[in-house]
Amino acid sequence: MDWITHEEDVWFDFRGSSPDQLVSGRYYKGTVDGFADFGVFVDLSPGVTGLLHRSELDRRLESLDWDAGDTVFVQVKNVRDNGNVDLAWSKRQSDGEFRGAQVHDPDGDADGEPIESDDDDDDGPVRKTPTARNDGDDEAEEADRGSARTGTTATPEADDVDVADGDRGNGSTAAVATEDHDADRAHGDGNENGGENDVTGAHEHVDAATLDDHIGETVGLEGEIVSIRQTSGPTVFELRDDTGVIDCAAFVEAGVRAYPEVEVGNVVRLDGEVERRYDELQVETEALSVLDGEDAAAVEQRLADALTAEARPESVTELGDHDAIDAVDDALLDAAETIRRAILESRPVVVRHAATADGYVAGAAVERAVLPLIRDEHAAAEAEYHYFTRRPLEDAVYDMDDATNDVTRMLQDRDRHDEKLPLVLLVGTGSTVESSDGLGLLGIYGAQRVVVDAEVADAAVAEDCDAIVNPGLAGADAADLSTGSLAATLAATVTPDVSDDLAHLPAISYWGETPETFTDLAADAGYNADRTRELREAIALEAYYQSYEDKRELITDLLFDDAGGLAGHISEQFRQKLDEEIDTATANLDRRAGDVTVDVLDTDAYTHSFDFPPTALLIDALHRRRSANDDHLTVGVGTDELYLRDDRGLDVRGVAADAAERVADAGITAASVRDGRIEFLSGRRDDAVDAVIDAATDRLA
Repeated sequence: MDWITHEEDVWFDFRGSSPDQLVSGRYYKGTVDGFADFGVFVDLSPGVTGLLHRSELDRRLESLDWDAGDTVFVQVKNVRDNGNVDLAWSKRQSDGEFRGAQVHDPDGDADGEPIESDDDDDDGPVRKTPTARNDGDDEAEEADRGSARTGTTATPEADDVDVADGDRGNGSTAAVATEDHDADRAHGDGNENGGENDVTGAHEHVDAATLDDHIGETVGLEGEIVSIRQTSGPTVFELRDDTGVIDCAAFVEAGVRAYPEVEVGNVVRLDGEVERRYDELQVETEALSVLDGEDAAAVEQRLADALTAEARPESVTELGDHDAIDAVDDALLDAAETIRRAILESRPVVVRHAATADGYVAGAAVERAVLPLIRDEHAAAEAEYHYFTRRPLEDAVYDMDDATNDVTRMLQDRDRHDEKLPLVLLVGTGSTVESSDGLGLLGIYGAQRVVVDAEVADAAVAEDCDAIVNPGLAGADAADLSTGSLAATLAATVTPDVSDDLAHLPAISYWGETPETFTDLAADAGYNADRTRELREAIALEAYYQSYEDKRELITDLLFDDAGGLAGHISEQFRQKLDEEIDTATANLDRRAGDVTVDVLDTDAYTHSFDFPPTALLIDALHRRRSANDDHLTVGVGTDELYLRDDRGLDVRGVAADAAERVADAGITAASVRDGRIEFLSGRRDDAVDAVIDAATDRLA
């Protein structure tokens, strides 16, 4: 995120005369000079004006309630060589929302001097210094507690040092300790008890869920530290108790780690004042100690009991009646519990799904269910982006490239941000042995893995994941069940309150004949066949473009917030592009007659490279339009791969093995059973293609 709630600096009053005297990253007070179609001009001082481009706003330009002459706060993003100043949006638009204010006077003696806030509220620049406490220092503890509540230090001289000098890092305001040993303890130094501070517990213990009722009060919290973030201002400890999660900011000095002895996973007692900043709850930490022995055990047991009670759904929330879904009730409950537990443990959830209409429907269904739980669990506005990620896959195989990407990210997040290793939820992928290497890499590092797939699956994959939901492995016939339908049921089980939002999704996930139970479900939700078709086509088109991006907001607009105009516009483009490609492909098919009719398309020669539709979708559409009987086979041949389509569930892995025996030096192998994709060496292309077609027709004959 470009802006984090606790990345709190002072604002600066710029008294320079040249743009090159500005400091990038700082927040400045300015005056609105004028408006243009592309943004707002803001005067930072006489003769120095910057542009706040419309792309930097968090709202539409025309919805700004600024007038010329208004005082505003902006961040200097960049000063160009030609003197142009690029400005960035500041969510804080009053001086009381900053930690303090300083003079930026490059040519004068006043540079770095603090500016007293003239706001009448209590949300001014003075912040409280977290103070460690040791046994036997009761009087000092009482003085520190009192001073923290009032925003002053324990000595009268403290009023003169509320705001840090200008040479302190990035200029963030810092309340400073008046005695050297107090400052040492606040930094976690010189502690004779191994870094564990002894908190008296004088303040009332409250639950995180009730903090809204205690704004402005100093309270006590007990729980587990689930993440630690060091910002340019305070250290932010994310504390989870048995009712929720709250950010607790501990400020010693700008960019300096408070309580360095505290680690992720510690059970702690924390005292602090409850505040609401930028419409978010947070606690300004006054004291923090690590619990051990019976005290820690009691808190840990309370957290464990709460997790168990809250994570396991009572039953599967069915959207439509389907025997294959009934067969995996227990597996759905296990998967739903794993997802809910990850959220309650502040563990990131990473969803991996194929970049197809079915894949996007499945991933979006899970997203719809998970985000409300994250919002309920975490007070921070950016939590839904921090704790949930949906990353589409180009193929329906979770290979080493994908796993290496995920492992690299999760290790960076662990090492840089003390973040827990994620739950990786693979939807419509990861269910066959071609994904075993990727799943195994995740497992080596201890990341949780859950696989949800309505189509083919290999029993061996169950050993590579923590839970798997697959009707075929449960002995059920899932020939007419889409992964989107299965994932929507899982999502409804995770969060039953979103069931109505998900009702139309299963019908969107089908290209072929949709089971009546799902068409009825969509119709009852107001989505007829034409509407679901438009949505399916629109999602398929958007899935192709920037296939590695989740396009969260666009997909949400299409699937949940569209009145029909957006989907209709995109689906029209889908049909136009697909029809043109099918017309070209049909005119250039190589039809091979025999016991089995085979249509072969050279996709290198007769399709447009790097344009919609992708090969797999084109071959699907060709097969649906031309297949007249169960013996029909459609083959799309590229440089070093081909796609097989038939109506009888051809064993793609078996076909590849048979073909490899016929042409041993062609490198023929099944690359993706779910996609019907077989790879070969380009230098042996003709022989490999003939061998695969012969092997396939032999099995179908």
